[in-house]
Amino acid sequence: MAVQVARQEAHGGGCTCGDCPHGAREGHRRAVAEFTAKRDGLAAGHGLPAAVAYSAGASRQWVSDELTQSAVAVAERSREEGAAWLQLLWRRTLFTVWGLTGTLLLLQALTAIGAGWTAARTAGLLTALLVAGLLTGVAQVHRTRGGVLAPVIGEDNRLSTSRGIAAAWVLLSGYAVLFLAWELAFASSPRDRDALLAGLELAAGGGLLTVIGVVCLVAVIVRRTVSVRVAEQELQKVRADRPRAADLLTDDSGRGSFADTQYAVINAAALLFTAVALARHPGRLPDIPWGLALLALVSAATYLAGKYAEGGRPVIHSVVRAREAGDLDAPIRTGDDIEIRGAGFVPPGAQGPDRLARMVVRIGPVHVHVPLVPVPGGFTNPTDAVLTVPVPADVEPGRVEVQVVTAAGAQTNRCTIEVTD
Repeated sequence: MAVQVARQEAHGGGCTCGDCPHGAREGHRRAVAEFTAKRDGLAAGHGLPAAVAYSAGASRQWVSDELTQSAVAVAERSREEGAAWLQLLWRRTLFTVWGLTGTLLLLQALTAIGAGWTAARTAGLLTALLVAGLLTGVAQVHRTRGGVLAPVIGEDNRLSTSRGIAAAWVLLSGYAVLFLAWELAFASSPRDRDALLAGLELAAGGGLLTVIGVVCLVAVIVRRTVSVRVAEQELQKVRADRPRAADLLTDDSGRGSFADTQYAVINAAALLFTAVALARHPGRLPDIPWGLALLALVSAATYLAGKYAEGGRPVIHSVVRAREAGDLDAPIRTGDDIEIRGAGFVPPGAQGPDRLARMVVRIGPVHVHVPLVPVPGGFTNPTDAVLTVPVPADVEPGRVEVQVVTAAGAQTNRCTIEVTD
């Protein structure tokens, strides 16, 4: 009894452990609040030790190290919350699946009042039960990966728009085929069986087959394209802490994506039309008009073009000596700050402080971690277009190469600078 009470107290309102969903969520929220308070305090100059206050470089390095350690703690709490959320999600997906099955039963019972119960209603209910059972098995096997949603979660731990759309079409078409199979089993006369078999002809379901083939092909092409471009460092991918519903409509940084949004919206409308067509004519495959099928094909082509166009290799445009107000113009010497100007230094989804702290600049043989420079609400260094780092004393005078390694592991081109004595 004492152990049970202790566990209830440990996982109660103020729990911050990672063993339960509430504790992981509360622990992450507190870690974020503590990091935000520390960042804003250091940005205002509070909490800086007197031992490093004499030197701007030393104080900047101390602040960066402190924020990096706090950011690592926040990232660990975020990963704990993501794992706990996935374990909780698989139960919610099961509730949703069986809730939809119960809703279908209720609608069939209401519509059967006066019209009577028919074989089509029985076939629809049996199909829903069979599909719900299969999805329950999938959810049980993948309960640590999000349950039913596991097949549509990409390698970057985000919901994949292409896989989600393809899975929705496959699920609807599978439901339609199983529904017709039950109706064929219940058909009592040869005429009814011939009519059902005629409903499976290519002329009846050509539009549906075309759309399904295209969206499944798009899902395969997108996965291959992304993996190849990441391997060739033409696209930077950073793993997310957990999948979110917004991933279907946004890019990796959380901004709305036109290509993903139009693909999801048009296919959602087409799916709704197909479901209504199946309900209106249950004796054949849903007949998708070729105009609607062509609209879905245009949407798929736009989505593919958007995937090919996104991303890009990080690049250094120039490297100059950083100069503060009042400084004299001079060549680059060891101990000076250099300003690296370019593009793509911060990959989409890597705006968190733990990811920013992983950025490295190679100056000759020396690896320099990019310092975090805080301001209230964010950081002024590093940014996507400008990095400021000191030239360490270990760099020998002469011509040296500068190269940036981003948080995603992508490497920029090399830029040569002259370091003088």
